[in-house]
Amino acid sequence: MLKLIRAGMVASLILALSIHASFSQTAFGEEDSKSKTALGKVQSFSRVGEFTRAFEEIANVEDPAMRDEAHSSIARMQMKAGLIHAAVETASYIESDVNRSDVLAEASASRSKAPVARGGGVTPDFDQLIDLITTTVEPESWEELGGPGSIAPFPTGVYVDSEGTLQRVTKLSNDSLLSEIHHSSKIVTMNQDVSTQSVLRKVSLTRLEKEAQLRSTLGRDPTDTMLNMAGIYDVKYLFVYPETGEIVIAGPAGPWHANAEGRHVNVATGRPVLQLDDMVVLLRNAMQEHGKFGCAITPTQNGLKSAQEYLNATSGKPLYPRQRDQWLEGLRTAVGKQDITVHGVSPDTRVGQIIVEADYHMKRIGMGLEDGTAGVPSYLEMVTIPPGGSAPPMDVLRWWFTLDYRNISVTEKRDAFALQGPGVKVLSENEHLDAQGQRIHTNTSTALNATFARNFSTHYAALAVKYPIYAELKNIFDLAMVCSLIENERLADQVDWNMTHFGPKGGYQVTTGSAPTVVDTIMNMRVIDKKHIIAGVSGGVNFDPSSMLTEDKISVDEYGLMTADRAASNSPETLKHHSWWWD
Repeated sequence: MLKLIRAGMVASLILALSIHASFSQTAFGEEDSKSKTALGKVQSFSRVGEFTRAFEEIANVEDPAMRDEAHSSIARMQMKAGLIHAAVETASYIESDVNRSDVLAEASASRSKAPVARGGGVTPDFDQLIDLITTTVEPESWEELGGPGSIAPFPTGVYVDSEGTLQRVTKLSNDSLLSEIHHSSKIVTMNQDVSTQSVLRKVSLTRLEKEAQLRSTLGRDPTDTMLNMAGIYDVKYLFVYPETGEIVIAGPAGPWHANAEGRHVNVATGRPVLQLDDMVVLLRNAMQEHGKFGCAITPTQNGLKSAQEYLNATSGKPLYPRQRDQWLEGLRTAVGKQDITVHGVSPDTRVGQIIVEADYHMKRIGMGLEDGTAGVPSYLEMVTIPPGGSAPPMDVLRWWFTLDYRNISVTEKRDAFALQGPGVKVLSENEHLDAQGQRIHTNTSTALNATFARNFSTHYAALAVKYPIYAELKNIFDLAMVCSLIENERLADQVDWNMTHFGPKGGYQVTTGSAPTVVDTIMNMRVIDKKHIIAGVSGGVNFDPSSMLTEDKISVDEYGLMTADRAASNSPETLKHHSWWWD
């Protein structure tokens, strides 16, 4: 009897599951059928130029893939009609970045094939003005995107009133037109004043990539706000939101300006702000080079050999005070230029230039050619000779920058990350020279050499205030760690981000400059008790994140603070379609 009851219960359960599955399939089939019907209408309306009705019909396309196909269809028809900027705006609603990139590539090709004026006359070009107005003043309100507003070129001018009605303008009697456009622009950017100080500003890398790609398609460079990453000057968090498809960098931010050296720094703190070009370079480096990069400034073997010969030739002659500068210059000439090499990133990028500049400047402080800060005397200042002792031999001091993070804090779900530690430190080594000028690595450092490296590391924050180049290096190290985390943790896969513009195969063009290959020799001397102490220096920058990407370096936030900050930092529902940062 019990067996019969159990058998009946199993049969009932199977029947219930079958009914549920049948109902689900039916519901899905109805939804799919509805989306297909709506998609067909979208394509039909688009083919005859009825873009407003096509956009209205998209509301009935519930399937995400079909909705992307609908937007793609409209965009391609807009291209055929010559409405390139409208096609780009439509493409911005395609959720798949791969599909969006395909459509944008077509739009870019269509734009490059646009007809030009022939003959001696000049044809007025209204495209840029129209693009400016329709992408600045309530972009979603124009006819090509389903809104009530319309705009077109007019021989004597173009003006669109607040109702979206085209008005002819032959003469502006006052600034009312500009005032109205300015007021409408303020509505678009309401609650998004990038010049406002923010304790925790958020930049969505996925949204930022999309907006930069849209501009690139229309032949426009990234905006100043994009290039300066909305003014963030310190990386506090890396957040991941699979539910909204976003990877977010968060940190303090505010207005910036160019300082006397031309660096873009925060107005209040003087800290350099993050740079989009650096982020793209380091993201590509993380994907292609496993996050490893660096530089070296080293004397040549022939130069060191010549220096040894110069010392041997002049060591037996007395050196008077007035001759010291001339003698030192002769030694520098004998050594010649030092070679600069950069690996992992292109030397003509800003990242390549910053690491070289920081390394060179650090060595000048060590040699007493630049002032340090409290607690950071030069190496030569610290040299002492005991009574009856001799001056140390002319070894080559090697100093180099490397990363200095204690650990990486993460949430239990690994959807928020925070770097812990100063970020940058200096290491040291003494290298011997043989008679041929060959540098011999010792893998050891004298107490004096190690003291300089330790002092520089301990007071790095103070040095970064006095010399912003070190704050720039810290930003690069932080961004490099963020990019390595994105790659190592497969965060892009979690949000379906294919990096079609910022990735190695993307079309984002990083600004480049001249890449130095040699530099004047960094060498100095000091006389103590009539004895000459001569020091030369080599080294570089070595960034290798692999030691920080192991489980023993991961620390789970047990207090829930990061989880709370992540929850409070998600993109607000009121965020505009083209916005990519928020406070």
